[in-house]
Amino acid sequence: QVQLVESGGGSVQPGGSLRLSCVASGSDYRLLAMGWFRQAPGKEREGVARINSAGVMKHYTEPVKGRFTISRDNAKNTIYLQMNSLKPEDTAMYYCAADSSYSRLSSGTSAYWGQGTQVTVSS
Repeated sequence: QVQLVESGGGSVQPGGSLRLSCVASGSDYRLLAMGWFRQAPGKEREGVARINSAGVMKHYTEPVKGRFTISRDNAKNTIYLQMNSLKPEDTAMYYCAADSSYSRLSSGTSAYWGQGTQVTVSS
């Protein structure tokens, strides 16, 4: 079993920045592909960014390219999502996900999910 705990959400004005963190416990974190998903009210959950276990393969959804950066610190069992130039359309609940399979992570069918952290971008 893997437990994921997110933090770092909050309310910011458009153009602001936030950094989300997700700490993994309960398994060998270094073997896990991990990523961030988000779900806005009335919308389907979408993948935002993902990173493979080695940290060398990263993918981003098109709307966040150039603004968001995913990274991982294996010494701290933690992944991060640095979000810059935030827009109102980034408002959503952000979830951390993990899986031993990068493919399953990419498809949104990860075995493990966190409880989510709310991000609100509003003036």
